[in-house]
Amino acid sequence: MQTDQSMGAAVCEPAQVQPHPQGTAGSGPAPLSIALLTGGQDPHYAIGLGTALIDLNVTLDVIGSDEINGPEFQRNPHVRFHNLHGRQDGASLARKMSGILFFYARLVRYALKARPKIFHILWNNKFQFLDRTLLMFLYKLRQKSVVFTAHNVNAGKRDKTDSWLNRVTLRCQYAVADHIFVHTRKMKEELVDEFDVQAEKITIIPYGINNAVPFTGLSSEEAKRRLGLRSNEKVILYFGAIKQYKGLEYLVAAFQKIAPRGDYRLIIAGEQKKGHEGYWRSIQQAIEGDPSRQRVLQAIEFIPDDETETYFKAADVAALSYVDIFQSGILFMAYNYGLPVIATDVGSFSEDVIEEKTGFICKPRDADDLARTIERYFESDLYRELDHRRREIRDNALSMHSWSTVGRMTRDVYSELLKQAS
Repeated sequence: MQTDQSMGAAVCEPAQVQPHPQGTAGSGPAPLSIALLTGGQDPHYAIGLGTALIDLNVTLDVIGSDEINGPEFQRNPHVRFHNLHGRQDGASLARKMSGILFFYARLVRYALKARPKIFHILWNNKFQFLDRTLLMFLYKLRQKSVVFTAHNVNAGKRDKTDSWLNRVTLRCQYAVADHIFVHTRKMKEELVDEFDVQAEKITIIPYGINNAVPFTGLSSEEAKRRLGLRSNEKVILYFGAIKQYKGLEYLVAAFQKIAPRGDYRLIIAGEQKKGHEGYWRSIQQAIEGDPSRQRVLQAIEFIPDDETETYFKAADVAALSYVDIFQSGILFMAYNYGLPVIATDVGSFSEDVIEEKTGFICKPRDADDLARTIERYFESDLYRELDHRRREIRDNALSMHSWSTVGRMTRDVYSELLKQAS
């Protein structure tokens, strides 16, 4: 694999992909060659799925970025890595725009010459409307079977930015795609009901556990000490980007109701996202205007992988106070660390949270019910037996949401599409 950095993107020279060696764990099924279009984002998902597919005798053309180009893909004989996105951090607006145009030119050139017969799109790129329409038609003109993973059926609806153009272009992408992966039953139902997608071309696959973050022998007591918390404090964690649909204001209001009644602490760990500045300012004002403000630990920044474990092991419960969602990777990250969750009854949370076993469900947009549920959790056997229950929660999540399971289901779809095309 050879790359040449230029204008914030990378030029990838052709590299030969060696066939998967026989006699390995992935030598059972016939070899497949797939183009994995990552959108240059979400390295945990791209790398998790990619490595699972490699183990199943799949060779990959990975269309990625600096962020995606992890050691799992580097110098791997089963991967041709095309670093078309590069990195745009800190670049001027003009340089970013030129880099994006350069990327699309390289992507079109790749599509015209690509050998894999299946293009699997994990995420669209910067110009969503272009990706959903012209690029989809280009792939089909090149006689490629297109697989699309819909992590969100309609993010515009969730983010209150939906429009006629958004829905039309989404409908186009869903219609042109040969097969669509979703993570929940409700997502499949919405594709069928609102976008007229045929049910038989939709497959529900588990959301793979993030196995890129560290999991060490760090104890809960030591994790709390690192964050300046006492071992007897009852710690509630909000983790992830700060966006309006995540309902952080309800969690803050609920915390302020229970704070005078016990040794509670709230951690807010995650970066403030562009476009949500006013939302975060209003939450900060609510925090500063309450006597419980000294009990709120704020880490308002991007939390790197090597610090993630500390937050989840310092916490006694993760709070997902979302007002709108289909599925959240934060839930499964909590499970990966054996951490119970308190989640609102939106999306598919009620399917993934086993009451009193892995957490509790409460009403959305209701700070009073969230406060009652938090107190109920800290009075439950789940909390009292947390040291023992953590292992059970983690083991169950790893068995139900392993990348090997996701990889097998994904490869089965690839094989069926190739049969239909032959």
